[in-house]
Parts: sequence; structure tokens; C-alpha cells
Amino acid sequence: KYAVLAEVCFDLVARVLCVVTSRTGYCLFTASEDLETMQAYAQVFNKLIRRYKYLEKGFEEEIKKLLLFLKGFTESERNKLAMLTGILLANGNISASILSSLFNENLVKEGVSAAFAVKLFKSWINEKDINSVAASLRKVGMDNRLMELFPANKRSCEHFSKYFTDAGLKELSDFARNQQSIGARKELQKELQEQMSRGETLKDIIAYVREEMKKTSISEQTMIGIVWTSVMSTVEWNKKEELVTEQAIKHLKQYSPLLKAFTSQGLSELTLLLKIQEYCYDNIHFMKAFQKIVVLLYKADVLSEEVILKWYTEAHMAKGKSVFLEQMKKFVEWLKNAEEESESEEEEGD
Repeated sequence: KYAVLAEVCFDLVARVLCVVTSRTGYCLFTASEDLETMQAYAQVFNKLIRRYKYLEKGFEEEIKKLLLFLKGFTESERNKLAMLTGILLANGNISASILSSLFNENLVKEGVSAAFAVKLFKSWINEKDINSVAASLRKVGMDNRLMELFPANKRSCEHFSKYFTDAGLKELSDFARNQQSIGARKELQKELQEQMSRGETLKDIIAYVREEMKKTSISEQTMIGIVWTSVMSTVEWNKKEELVTEQAIKHLKQYSPLLKAFTSQGLSELTLLLKIQEYCYDNIHFMKAFQKIVVLLYKADVLSEEVILKWYTEAHMAKGKSVFLEQMKKFVEWLKNAEEESESEEEEGD
């Protein structure tokens, strides 16, 4: 009768619902507050759910409901439940969607959610690693909602980072900071594309990007990648290979001053060149356009001779390597000859 009585079954196995007035010797809350004991309790649920797979959904719903009643438990009881929940998450018995219960306004306001999350994530990371935890959070869209563990007036990356770092969860703090950074970059890219679509002047766009770099501490190497993606996303590209090259050259000629503004360092130039290689490889109708794009940006002083030669000899990526190196062969030879002639003229001048 497990399918019919799943809810009652899960209530009875651990006896943890706040409405329980008398507890058996098997009650989770009467057990020792340590991970080894919680792992033993988790194993009971693990075996049961693995044997009766159809119980999984009902179990998850029960956990969600249970977390809404955290205020009815003592601190010690909440700690035990948090540790158990973390282990169940690590085992895959429940999904990270159960965390939505912790965003309950009353639990958040009184600090119950954040304190519970500390114990939960500690036991989860103890069983797995932060990469596994991050993957589980992303799978159900919880990766960008962790700030909601705090009230609106404390919902900042700085507060989150300090709270969880002080609690011994620096890896979770770093993850949240990285997620916020990714979110900020996506918003920046979206705004850039909108400005280009509106026909804003390059001067205004450059000023906006520089201001965002100051505010968000984004490096030039990272920014040039965002700018390149934005520039290439504002056009409906022709699907015909013979026409797209001409279209790309015309478009990039217009935006070369924007690219130049954020390639003042060799690393930024190389980042851009690798982005171009990746883009031309991922968009097959651009495969033959690579060399012409590089030459255009060389003539526009966006890419330097040194960086192009470095890319050619050692810094290129594997994607489309043979095709792109072959395309660049004659131009690279021309660059090397021009460099030798320049050195020869300097020697004669001396």
C-alpha cells in the first residue's frame, strides 16, 4: 500500500512532523546530532525509495511541506533535519527544488532559513563536492535564487558571501559570487545589443562599457568577449557562405573602433582572436570568413602582428585548427617577411 499511504509512511518512518505529540525511539529528533547518525537515517529512506521508485515524488513533496514548519522545531531539531536533508540531496533521493520552501517570508525574516541552509549545505558538500551541488542547483533553477535566503534589505552578494564564509562555506560563497557575475554579464550583453539595435553612437557605447567595467570590476579580457558576442548577435546573418563573408566584413568594419577600445592589452587581443576562431567554427557558414575577419581587424589596428603570430604558432585552440591555420598561412608569411624587412631597414639605418 506504499503508493496509497506514501505520505503517512514517510511521516511515521522518521516521526519528524511538528504535529507529532509523542515520539518513538526511532524519531530523528531523539537521535544524536552528528553526520554518521544522520547518514544511517538517510539510508532507510534511500533503500525504501530505490526499491519503490514511485515513492520519490511523494517523499519530495513531504520534505517541502516539512520545511515550511521549521519554526515549530528547536534549533537542535532543525540542525538534524538540515543534515539529513543535505544527505538526501547528495544521494539524489530528493531534488534541490525543495529549497523553495526555505524562501518562505516568515522563515527568511527570522533568520531560520539561512541558519538551516548552513547545516544543509555543509552535509551536502561533505557527501559530494561543490561542483556536484552546483549542477543540482542549476538543474532546477535554484542557482540564481540563493540570495532569497535573506530578507530584501540583506539580499546582496557581499552579505551572502560574509555569512556563509564565516560559517565555513567559502566554496558556496564563491559559487554565489560567480553566479551573480554571470548574471551581470548576461545583462550587460543584453543592454549592449539593445544599444546597438537602437543605433547609439560608438562613443556612447564605449563610455557605457567602460563605466560598467569600473562598477563590476570586469577585466578587459572578459569584456572583449562580451563585446564580440554582442556585436555578432545584432545581425541576421545570411545563410549562404559566399554572401556572409561580405556581410561580416561590412558589419565588423563599422564596429572595429568598439573592438579596438577594449583590446589595449595583448591578452585581450588574443582573447578576441580565440573568440573569432570559436565563432567561425561553431557557425559553419563562417568557416571561410576567418582569415578575412582577422586581416580586417589587423588593418583596423584591433589585432597586432605579434598576437596573430603567437596565435598561429602556439596559442590557437583545437576547434577548426587545420582549416584556420591553412587559411592564415599566406598572411602569416607576409607578416614574417614584413617584419624581417623592417628589421633589415633598421639595421641599415644604424
